[in-house]
Amino acid sequence: MPRNDQAIRQHIVLTKLGSSRHGLTLEQLAEGLDPSITRHPRTLRRDLDAIESAGWPLLTERIDGRTRWKLLDCVRNAPALRLSPTELMALALSRRLVAPLEGTAVYASLQSALNKASAALPPEGLLMVHQLEETFSVGLGPHKQYKHHREVVERLTQSIAQKKRIQMRYDSASRGKVTRREVDPYRLWYAAGGLYLIGYCHLRQEPRMFAVERIKSITPTERPYQIPLHFDFEAFVEDSLTVMRGPRIDVELEFDKPTAAWAKHRVWHPSQELKRLPGGKLRITLSVADSRELVGWILSFGSGVRVVKPDRLREAVEGEARRILRNGH
Repeated sequence: MPRNDQAIRQHIVLTKLGSSRHGLTLEQLAEGLDPSITRHPRTLRRDLDAIESAGWPLLTERIDGRTRWKLLDCVRNAPALRLSPTELMALALSRRLVAPLEGTAVYASLQSALNKASAALPPEGLLMVHQLEETFSVGLGPHKQYKHHREVVERLTQSIAQKKRIQMRYDSASRGKVTRREVDPYRLWYAAGGLYLIGYCHLRQEPRMFAVERIKSITPTERPYQIPLHFDFEAFVEDSLTVMRGPRIDVELEFDKPTAAWAKHRVWHPSQELKRLPGGKLRITLSVADSRELVGWILSFGSGVRVVKPDRLREAVEGEARRILRNGH
């Protein structure tokens, strides 16, 4: 049997033991596992021995003539962190998820927490984590790096916590120049591989979103602010396909059969509705922000997509495609 299959099975068994207060029989532990485990209980007994060897003390009790296995109450929840063994293992596995924030104080704090979680695991438990990593890997995809923006992130974090206004020099992508801003920082938001500041911009007199890597300098002030009661963060970002904002429009797209085969399995936006069409085609409707981001996303499907509506979006996509063609020559 492959080593990874054994590690996964033992992780499942440990999860069951961690969530049971009264213990489980071999039959209950075997539920949901490969049917051969039920036919060969020795395999499951060996798994229980391996779990105990990894540092998780087990008790056996005879109840109504049947043997039940359970974790000792003192280890079913880790005393210091109040986390179960499998939760500690999941934290150790999640280390790579925070890699894009390397170099920031946020990253350092998260790493410290993960190191504590790893320290709470016995050596054999860490070995089980490494075996699971060979089965479950994390692909980060495109993302920005913040090694050189630590000071900016630290000052933003402190100003948000203290509810103090900031002054900053910001390199605007849309205008191509650096402007001075006074901003009430509401929240740092990590999305689509990037870190963004959301706050009230006194220059534009409205809430705005700022890419952290475009903040050239930042000066905290002693001027306090309050987030308006009517400000809803989720509503502020809900129209964005990923991060760009704009007026909301209703979009209808039609995908050909090859493109529909993989597009249908993803949640592109919470507002999306899917409808299967004859010939394996797919129709997707969304209510999203009208932005360059939307045009670029549609173009990423190549000839496999057709903009049904609105007309101005179809014209924008066609115009961008023509410009791409001209640039290629």
